[in-house]
Amino acid sequence: MRKILGIALLLALSLPLCASEWKLVWSDEFDHDGPPDSAKWDYEHGFVRTGELQYYQPENAVCTNGMLVIEARREHKPNPDYRPGRTGWKNREYIDYTSACLITKAKHEFTYGKFEMRARIDTRLGSWPAFWTLGTSIDKIHWPACGEIDIMEYYTNIVLANVCYARNGRQQWLTTKQSLSTLGLNNWSKEFHIWTMEWNEQQIDLFLDGKLSAHFNVAEADQPGVENPFRNPHYILINQAIGGRCGGDPSGTAFPVRMEVDWVRVYQHTTL
Repeated sequence: MRKILGIALLLALSLPLCASEWKLVWSDEFDHDGPPDSAKWDYEHGFVRTGELQYYQPENAVCTNGMLVIEARREHKPNPDYRPGRTGWKNREYIDYTSACLITKAKHEFTYGKFEMRARIDTRLGSWPAFWTLGTSIDKIHWPACGEIDIMEYYTNIVLANVCYARNGRQQWLTTKQSLSTLGLNNWSKEFHIWTMEWNEQQIDLFLDGKLSAHFNVAEADQPGVENPFRNPHYILINQAIGGRCGGDPSGTAFPVRMEVDWVRVYQHTTL
């Protein structure tokens, strides 16, 4: 009996003092029909970034058959934000493409955790979907100093996983790329896939279907007198962009272009 108790004590002492497990803290299963849940999501509006061709509007996102569908459409209509005499790529007189970008900004923001999305993306020319995060400090210190993590980004036959921040005012990127030809080309594009980020105080690991795509040491973004954006809250973005600097020319692509999201889930560690 003493021998058994001794073995049990040794086993107990060998366990980590702060063992933990992932606990689901936020999710959207998109299991209702109609607009996305307004308690969870907000939207970007208009022409937003990187010279993309789409005008973002909420009506291009809908929940149906247990999925979120973000649908990019080719449609020509006046740009309500157009101002005659102004310059800049956003000040276009007409809109030629519309889509949607959902964000959790000011609703649900997270520091560290496991972020996952199961989705099917359109890989035709012009399609530029993404599942990513931005630091909540973006309105104060702007991009890229706020920090960006691209859990999934796709354009022109390449699936990417990226981490971006600023050092001395310059963009710093960790970028990994996988071509569709190595992933399975047409068959891969027809299937749903799971993209994952595991983020803690030490590292950011990005996965595609359970396989590590990118690894980033959080300490690489440490700078004297500057907050590390990867030690502070981020919010989630899911969008279907069209064209722009990276998306390619969509003029020969049949529309609509759809991003179908089965679910999005966020877990955080709970000490046992």
